[in-house]
Amino acid sequence: MTAQKFPWARTFLLGFGFLGISIIWPIFNQYIPLFLQAGNPEFERQLLAEGRALPNIAGFGLAPSLALFIMTWDNLINMFVQPWVGAKSDRTWNRFGRRKPWILLGAPIALLGFVFIPVAQSVLAIAVFILITNIGMALFRSPTIAWLGDLFEPNDRSKANGVINLMGGVGGLLAYFGGGILFNAFGRQAPFLAGAVAMFVALTVAILFVKEPSKIEAESREDGGVLRNIRCLFENPDKSGLFVLLGILLWFMAFNALETGLSSFAVFSLGMKAGTASIYAGLVTVSFILFSVPAGLMGTRYGRGPVIRIGLIGLTILTLAGFFIIQNPTTFAVVLVLAGFLWAMVNVNSLPLVYDHGDEKRIGAFTGLYYFSSQLAAVLGPTLGGILVDVLGDQYRWLWLFSFVFMALAFVTMLKVKGGPKQASA
Repeated sequence: MTAQKFPWARTFLLGFGFLGISIIWPIFNQYIPLFLQAGNPEFERQLLAEGRALPNIAGFGLAPSLALFIMTWDNLINMFVQPWVGAKSDRTWNRFGRRKPWILLGAPIALLGFVFIPVAQSVLAIAVFILITNIGMALFRSPTIAWLGDLFEPNDRSKANGVINLMGGVGGLLAYFGGGILFNAFGRQAPFLAGAVAMFVALTVAILFVKEPSKIEAESREDGGVLRNIRCLFENPDKSGLFVLLGILLWFMAFNALETGLSSFAVFSLGMKAGTASIYAGLVTVSFILFSVPAGLMGTRYGRGPVIRIGLIGLTILTLAGFFIIQNPTTFAVVLVLAGFLWAMVNVNSLPLVYDHGDEKRIGAFTGLYYFSSQLAAVLGPTLGGILVDVLGDQYRWLWLFSFVFMALAFVTMLKVKGGPKQASA
């Protein structure tokens, strides 16, 4: 086969879809836990005992375990909706395309719920708006990401996913830094309104300019669904596909527990302002952006599995160190920057590794399996982490040790994964 020039322009256009998705979740994860927990007397007692300022946030005073459990509702929904939608989108084709109809359906629902979250006046109201946002996002995330498999050959996917994650990182950067500045300057509604507008613009660009292939191999229309693909993985003598999904479960448990609790750690343990905590969390995204394309190129040249394992070793060491050394904003910033570099090595190569051990004819379905594993992790990680915080005296520092354990388990699991298809030289 004649080597073709890598389609950089098309890749960046596709990345606008992921950029739109990536704007919403940082705002969601940074501020909603604070809205749910602010006013909890135990946090206020600990901050006053350490001579730190109390956060100026109106909230509902919920316990960490309940607040972080509410934060997993989107992941519970995603576990069941995204695999189904991913498989369904493989067999969708109408005048809008294959994946685009799902974006047109889900995005308006998500935006409707999202803009009303900060104005909710009761736990019931905020719960309803959270659910509406979650359902809308679940309807189009998996089809949007499935474009990676539709539009790129296997050897190009790590490189393409690096660009796509770079675009997602830009979305996260806008959310963390822009959202933090807006929150400090204009209050709790500003990041949500700005995020909704930015997501609308980004997804509009993707819908208008991404050209979907009109023909996918006929076998992609076979109706096997998610269960068939799971069964195929179990029946395959090479269990690498199962170990990949298990590894994804474990490292996302570690990452999501920290991500969901990061603003709570910064505000309730270090005494930072909510907007400032968001800006600091953005440091992960800055370093992730800087290293996302190099991480994809490394996965292409040296293999996705080895690059992921190196990233996991680094994250295991870093999360253990974070438990002990983060005592002020400076050490917090250093750990976050290093985490972004290492996380790029893992995250950028994760989905292409699933495709390596999946089925090229059912890309959407295997995208759904990837999200089933990662979303199950995003339920278990924050929920178990929140229970740990509750049990150990409402101290969010324990999340770093929690993350250390599951990063280490993920590394052990990845040792069982055999090399997929050989990557071409960059």
